[in-house]
Amino acid sequence: MNQSRGLLSVRAVVILLIASVVGCIAGTLAFLAGQPLAAAVLVGGGAAGGTLGLAHTLIQER
Repeated sequence: MNQSRGLLSVRAVVILLIASVVGCIAGTLAFLAGQPLAAAVLVGGGAAGGTLGLAHTLIQER
């Protein structure tokens, strides 16, 4: 039986999904608070990066 493995593990997909959701929420909230679009994108990217590191630390491999 030939089972091909995916490009990313389930852990990696979950971590990236959490980071992208948090980044989108933070960027949207910054934009709605009156920040220019470029600043809101930077806020979202910073939040996603921070969440990525935190989720990588908290979600352990089996």
